Amino acid sequence: MTSPFFDQPILNSPYECPKRHWELDDKGQPTHQRRKGRRNVSFITPIPRPKKSRQSQSDLELGRDEAAGRLATEDQKYDLAENIDNIRHAVANWRALPDQTQWRVTSETARLLRHWRTHEFNGFRPFFCQVEAVETVIWLTEVAPTLGETGKKSLRGKQFLRHLDDANKQANPGLSRLALKLATGAGKTTIMAMLIAWQTINAVRHPNSRRFTRGFLIITPGITIRERLRVLQPNDPDSYYCNRELAPSDMLNDLGQAQIVITNFHALKLRETLDVPKGSRALLQGRGPELQSLETEGQMLRRVMPELLRMKNVLALNDEAHHCYREKPGEGVATERWLRQQTLRACQDTSA
Repeated sequence: MTSPFFDQPILNSPYECPKRHWELDDKGQPTHQRRKGRRNVSFITPIPRPKKSRQSQSDLELGRDEAAGRLATEDQKYDLAENIDNIRHAVANWRALPDQTQWRVTSETARLLRHWRTHEFNGFRPFFCQVEAVETVIWLTEVAPTLGETGKKSLRGKQFLRHLDDANKQANPGLSRLALKLATGAGKTTIMAMLIAWQTINAVRHPNSRRFTRGFLIITPGITIRERLRVLQPNDPDSYYCNRELAPSDMLNDLGQAQIVITNFHALKLRETLDVPKGSRALLQGRGPELQSLETEGQMLRRVMPELLRMKNVLALNDEAHHCYREKPGEGVATERWLRQQTLRACQDTSA
């Protein structure tokens, strides 16, 4: 017996917005029915459950709902799927605008958008999901602040921003943070390169704007990934900006002014400044107070990112952020929360 879903699981081109999708049932399994349009945002587990598992799909959904309920407050409902869907529709309506004068972005941003959407690439062409991810950040940064809070959903830019601000205040006060979630293999390095190009070119050509920066702190989970991301450096022989044509040729010189620090999160841990054996430490301490030999946060910043310390704004990119969780302040100190605190201090201290 044939199975339409498994015979042809891919229905859309990777370079266009999805126009069809396979219908899934309440348990996340295919019904083998094709549906028109893009699938609405939802959280599913399409992998068959282990036979020994006693937890049903509905139990998993309930667990997520309960977790969302704990994060919700009187002032803000925590409906992640609805918010993502609304922003996705707003960005889609904005993308469909035919006239550049309606885009509400700088001329540099408009040119980059046209380049990514229509340029005849000699090699790798950005996927739709990559362009959409960057478009979403651009829309939230340049377009949404110019829109109101009432009227059509596509025009409620400030409403989305207020919701994001409230969510950030609850989970990580003082640090504005956005997450871009893409499937494995979608090309997150390319997206980071596109974001760096957009920010740097605008920062160079609009030096007084607070929306843009040419300083970037890229945090990776390990040394191997750090080495792989060297293609984000404009002067690297394999730089994506040139080799993958992610910026027009006349804009490449602007990218040379970017200051990019690529490090792994282990480097943010405060290190010992007094490297002596335990016995020698006890001798030095004597009967006095415990020796304070850890480097200060300022010393750590000068060690990890000296190039960024004189910049007013720094954009931190947390690569491979599989374990970023939305927590309420005071509920435990996870590794990712510690990393977030260190990044926040880094961004704050670099403005001094």
